[in-house]
Amino acid sequence: MRIATWNINSVRLRLPLVAQLAGAFAPDVICLQETKVVDDSFPRKDIESLGYRHVDIRGMKGYNGVAVLSRLPAEPLESRAFCGREDCRHVAVRVAGVDIHSLYIPSGGDLPDPAANDKFAHKLDFLDELADWSLALRRQGGPVAIVGDFNVAPLETDVWSHKQLLNVVSHTPVEVEKLNRAQAAGEWVDAVRRFIPPDDRLYSWWSYRARDWAASDRGRRLDHIWVSPDLAPRLVSASVVREARGWDRPSDHVPVLADLAD
Repeated sequence: MRIATWNINSVRLRLPLVAQLAGAFAPDVICLQETKVVDDSFPRKDIESLGYRHVDIRGMKGYNGVAVLSRLPAEPLESRAFCGREDCRHVAVRVAGVDIHSLYIPSGGDLPDPAANDKFAHKLDFLDELADWSLALRRQGGPVAIVGDFNVAPLETDVWSHKQLLNVVSHTPVEVEKLNRAQAAGEWVDAVRRFIPPDDRLYSWWSYRARDWAASDRGRRLDHIWVSPDLAPRLVSASVVREARGWDRPSDHVPVLADLAD
C-alpha cells in the first residue's frame, strides 16, 4: 500500500496536480491538507474518476481542510477537534487494517512569541495536545500512520540554514521540542528518515517568494509520515516528490510517499 500526503493549497485549484500525482506515482491513499473548500463543493466526482472512490473530508470555506482519498475500501473514523476548535485539521480512516490520520498542524503565524502572537500560542497548544493524543494512540495499539503538514522542521538538515531559522516559526527550539515530545509519546517512526539519512538535507516546502525555488533551494521539511512501531517493519520505501514543486501552478509543498508491504 502506497500512502501519499500533500498540502495541496486548494484542491479545486490544483485538481490537475492530484491527477498528475495519481498518474505518475499511483498512491493507493492520498491524504490532503489545506483543501480550502466546504464539503458540499469538494470535487468528489473528479476524484472518483481518478479511481479514488472512497473519500472522507472535513472542509471549511477558504481555510484549512483535510481529506483522505482511497482506492481501497476505507472505513471512516472519528475526527478530532484539536484544542476544542472545529477548524477541520484532522480526518481519519481505516484502510486494510491501518488507521490513517491526515493532520494539518497550525502554521503559527510569523512571530514566535506566544504572548504576543495568538496563532503561535495556538500552535504550541496543538503540539501539546498532539503529544497527549499520541500517548493515547500508543496505549490503544494497532497499526497507525499519522501523516500531514506538521508545519515543523525538526532536524537541522530539515531546513536550509539551521542558524538563520532558529528564530523563525517552524524551526524554533520550542516547536521542535514539542514535536519531538509528541513523537516520543507515540513512539512514532519517521518513515522518510528511515530511508533518507538524517544527515542528508531534505525539504518538502519552498516559499512562493523565491524567484527560482530550485536555484535558491531554501526549503524546509514540514510534511511528515509517522508510523507506529508495529507498522514500521512493513515500511519498504519512502520519498519526497521534489519535482512536484516545478509542476504547473504548484503548491508550495510537495507530496511525501511511503510504501507498506502487505
